Amino acid sequence: MNYLMLSVGRRGELMKDFRLSMEEGSRIIATDNSPYAPALYFADKQYLVPRIDAPEYIDTILDICKKEKINAVTTFIDPEIMILAENREKFEALGVEVLAPYAETARLCFDKYEMFKYLKENGVRTVTTWGTFAEVKEALDKGEVSLPVFVKPRTGSGSVGARKVSDIETLHAAFEEDPSLIAQELMTGEGCFDLDADVYVDTISHEPVAIFSKKKISTTIGGANKTISFKDERLFEFVLDAFKCFKFNGPLDADFFYKDGEYYLSEINPRFGGAYLHAYGAGVDFIKLIDNNLRGETNQSIIGQYEEDVVMMMYDSVVIGKKTGDLLEPYHIPASQG
Repeated sequence: MNYLMLSVGRRGELMKDFRLSMEEGSRIIATDNSPYAPALYFADKQYLVPRIDAPEYIDTILDICKKEKINAVTTFIDPEIMILAENREKFEALGVEVLAPYAETARLCFDKYEMFKYLKENGVRTVTTWGTFAEVKEALDKGEVSLPVFVKPRTGSGSVGARKVSDIETLHAAFEEDPSLIAQELMTGEGCFDLDADVYVDTISHEPVAIFSKKKISTTIGGANKTISFKDERLFEFVLDAFKCFKFNGPLDADFFYKDGEYYLSEINPRFGGAYLHAYGAGVDFIKLIDNNLRGETNQSIIGQYEEDVVMMMYDSVVIGKKTGDLLEPYHIPASQG
């Protein structure tokens, strides 16, 4: 199989995991708009491409698919998910599986306020969310919520701009400065914890066939960097029920809260999550599931087939290369300096 991975950035460890699980003869083709994206250099072939908002971008990617005989395409950044979803038919015409949700589901995942409203309409427990200062002020006045609350951008990723707000003046100023913010009930308290789940939705049955859940021990901008695995049949059932109102296709990362004995769905990133490395390290291999689907095989459920209390701890590493053209080449110390 030939995989095309778009906007790979710093996701080198995920590229390594792919290579470990791929069959002999399979290839990874990677793209980015910068030659200094380290994950490029874990691929079999690299392409520098225009920015994703460039008019020629999608045609450039389709040309790569033709040239490299690509079987499946995915992206590692949220803004590109919609581009893949909206151009699904163009990829499918080339025989390329798009590992991204269908268009309406992609739109909901990108807009946190629309997602909240959709979940409420479909009876899925979620974190109470307000789309304007007037809405949250009315809820405060009615005693439906109390300060502090949590504010974050309505769209975007990586927790950029997300913060706790403890007084009404600061809350009003935040919305004045950025009307695109949303406010959410602050999910804290004894017995409340923040968690997420890596989920694989089979591309043939469109049913979740793998769920790996983990509690967050530590987070930084961009997501969790220390997590510990756990299993709860109630969470698995909650995921299966909640996902009935979406049309996903392949890997995704879903954020949840547990409070007062109930699970709440917070948001969904329909791509490989940054902490999928934990799932893979615990034996939950989405790459094998993708391979099966590409061969026309429907995957059987492996939900919950992993051990609890497996801990992931992220750390930094580096790629060293020498600039010789548009891209870099692996750098080796000359023998005389060894």
